[in-house]
Amino acid sequence: MKQSLCVLFLAVVGVNSLQSPHPPVSKLVSQHAATIASLKSLTTEVVGSISEEPYSNDLFYLHFCLQADSDSDSDAAESLKKSLAWRTGEGKSICDSARTALTKAREGGGWDNRPVLEAAPHVDRISKYITPATVLTTSNRDGDLVYCIRAGKISDNDLMASVTVDEMKDFFLYAKEVNALVSYQRSEESDRLCQVLTANDLDGVKLVGGSKEFRTALGNSSKVAAVVYPRTINGPTLLCNLPGILNALVKLFTPLFPESVKARLKFAKLVALKDTESLTALASTSTSSERTAFLDALERALAT
Repeated sequence: MKQSLCVLFLAVVGVNSLQSPHPPVSKLVSQHAATIASLKSLTTEVVGSISEEPYSNDLFYLHFCLQADSDSDSDAAESLKKSLAWRTGEGKSICDSARTALTKAREGGGWDNRPVLEAAPHVDRISKYITPATVLTTSNRDGDLVYCIRAGKISDNDLMASVTVDEMKDFFLYAKEVNALVSYQRSEESDRLCQVLTANDLDGVKLVGGSKEFRTALGNSSKVAAVVYPRTINGPTLLCNLPGILNALVKLFTPLFPESVKARLKFAKLVALKDTESLTALASTSTSSERTAFLDALERALAT
């Protein structure tokens, strides 16, 4: 049981390391202009044309530079090569689908989330169990993306009876790619480094009886993401509304994590996240009282 919980916990947490606040994006790009140019040249050698996202966006390369700045053992070029190897190999169809879906979603100057959902891998089966009621990406008041997930409300055993571990892994990686692409665009438009925060509602999570395959898919997607995406894309991870026993186990495992993880990990009691009937009430376009309460609670949790 402890091993399974640890796998789920690591998958949720990921690795987050970028310190805040940050200088304007335009200043960061200027500071790293030479390295960005070198990374673009490297990318051109691997993929050919860099006229399409994410290769056309300086923010894609900036994060590799920032990761190297924050980690003395990291090298921007080597990290980029590993990312490109996945993007042009195993992950190519995922990246192509995400890019095409975002282009359709932005048509007309607005945002239509339907093409993004429809292009997700194996969505015909997964959407029966993972819906906007349980998994949703919204925004906070600063413009960061907030990936909300209510793991305890997902029928993971039924879900994994209809898909393989690899299919589920690809679905999670597609979501990560979409969020990364949106964060690059937002950063460029706002001149503020947009990050992806995670708010995981663990109310109702089963310590026994949950799907091992679902946890494996989460863990496998996180292992790939740790190589493909620079750590600096990620903001804090909030573990919310932990049941008593789970809270005790989490505190047992927390000291085992690297300092870079512990520094960005926050525990919160976000009642607004737990009690909201559907996460659609927290969507960026919503003016609901639930969204207001969620944003207020989120700001308090991030401030502590």
